Amino acid sequence: MRNFFEFDRHRTSYRQEVIAGVTTFFTLSYIIVVNPAILEAAGMPRGASMTATILTAIFGTMLMAVYAKRPFAVAPYMGENAFIAYTVVKTLGYSWQTALGAILVSGVLFTIITLTGLRRWMAEAIPSSLKHSFSTGIGLFLAFLGLNSMGVIAMGVPDAPLKLADLSAPPVICALAGLLLTAALLARRMTGALFLGMVLTTALMIALKLTPLPSTVFSPPPSLAPIFMKVDVGGALTWGFIGVVTSVLVMDFVDTMGTLIGLSARAGLLDRDGNLPEIEKPMLVDALSTIAAALVGTTTAGVFIESAAGIEQGGRTGFTALVVAMLFAVALFFAPLLTMVPPQAYGPVLVVVGMFMIESAGRLDFSDYTELMPAFLTIVMMVFTFNIGVGITIGFISWVTLKLLSGRFREITGGMAALAALSLTFYLFYPYH
Repeated sequence: MRNFFEFDRHRTSYRQEVIAGVTTFFTLSYIIVVNPAILEAAGMPRGASMTATILTAIFGTMLMAVYAKRPFAVAPYMGENAFIAYTVVKTLGYSWQTALGAILVSGVLFTIITLTGLRRWMAEAIPSSLKHSFSTGIGLFLAFLGLNSMGVIAMGVPDAPLKLADLSAPPVICALAGLLLTAALLARRMTGALFLGMVLTTALMIALKLTPLPSTVFSPPPSLAPIFMKVDVGGALTWGFIGVVTSVLVMDFVDTMGTLIGLSARAGLLDRDGNLPEIEKPMLVDALSTIAAALVGTTTAGVFIESAAGIEQGGRTGFTALVVAMLFAVALFFAPLLTMVPPQAYGPVLVVVGMFMIESAGRLDFSDYTELMPAFLTIVMMVFTFNIGVGITIGFISWVTLKLLSGRFREITGGMAALAALSLTFYLFYPYH
């Protein structure tokens, strides 16, 4: 197995990869509870959605482990689930079955363009400045998620959408203590510092009775029958639904591309030209996972940015993903036990990972404004719109536009022109409601 995952080439070990996998799993295990809760707003049964969420994560992450051999976890995307539940179903009035049909169609289209090499062609056309901005933007996005999960940042009022939360609240104090403890463990070069900090923070909250112990440890998975194979492909292919299909397609396309490049940059997996070797493999995993997600009854799946937590713990091979997939399989039957880690415990991990990922900002060219402005817009739009896909599409459009306006059109490759055009369709067809 060492040879299969190329441990020696990546200078890693079983211990390092296991710690990385466990850290990634607990950092993103909230998806087991949160995804079904969001989809319930669309009328999908919460129990069946939980089973579908876990099965999708097992399928996608296992495929990532044994086929793509990358340390990335795959699960239903946050953001896309809210888009389906609140925009497509509750606002536009479509059924969740039709929404799943759109996801299936987008997954099939992804598979086709991946196998034809189009996705790789476009990914390799992205300039290094935007690749660095992806990593930086995702880092700040993770830090924001972490501070919000810790209870440090709260939603404000329309004129001041964010505010400092009540730092005197005991859970927030525990979260801040966990952040400082994790940072101290990192400073001491402690192996598994992120995971250990998460465990100790959880233990502290349990000791202070701020987090309840689960009433049961074992729980058989709820039936998948109410949502299994309930896709309405015919409804998704109607003319009136084209805006939804286009939005799902572009959101998944750019989210996956940006996340793959950003995570790979942090893991040192990019080559000298800033490209991820054999990028078509994790892209194909993403496409097939989206098809599987629609069939079992959940929303678009892809590489999770929380995989960065495992990468910071040294995860470099598919063995990290294998560990994550196995833990999701265990979660099918022990979800109450494995999901008891509170947000105040995994929030500090996201903040620390965000700190690591902004290192890429130092590689931006501050002397070339046709490179700097698109990179800057990518970063700030990711964070301020709370949407990675919006930041990436704005980056593509602004990069091509500024090159044209500056008379440097020869720098625009066919791949970047295609990405900018695809990004424009997102804003042309997006259902603004």
